[in-house]
Amino acid sequence: MRNFILVGLLAAVSFSASAQNPASPIGKWKTLDDKTGKAMTITEVYEAKNGTLAAKITENLGLPATCGECSGQYKGKPFVGIVTLSNLKANKDGSWSGSGYKPSDDRKFNAKSVKLVDGGNKLEVKGCVAFICKTATWVRVH
Repeated sequence: MRNFILVGLLAAVSFSASAQNPASPIGKWKTLDDKTGKAMTITEVYEAKNGTLAAKITENLGLPATCGECSGQYKGKPFVGIVTLSNLKANKDGSWSGSGYKPSDDRKFNAKSVKLVDGGNKLEVKGCVAFICKTATWVRVH
């Protein structure tokens, strides 16, 4: 009986530690193509060493093997490992803002608003270049 209780307690602790916090964007997200809605990558949002949030591609689902369109440090490199969001800091409205990079277009952008929607199951990433803004929706991977 004692072992049964111990196993149950350990299972509960392990489940709660691995559960996603729906109020935090930290975790894995499926990114979708703007035009087709097809899954492109799995991108992980994580806490960076400087205390801000960042995101990098961890799985390639629908892109070429390497980034031929990229310039600079990512030119000709695999998509996996490319940092797509950086220096995200919390805003008073519950969103985050910082810098972004869209490797498929080789474009840097201002990540004006990164916010959770749909009970934490989706992440809206609003990126702006000058005064032109677009919003992409990422879907949480459970």
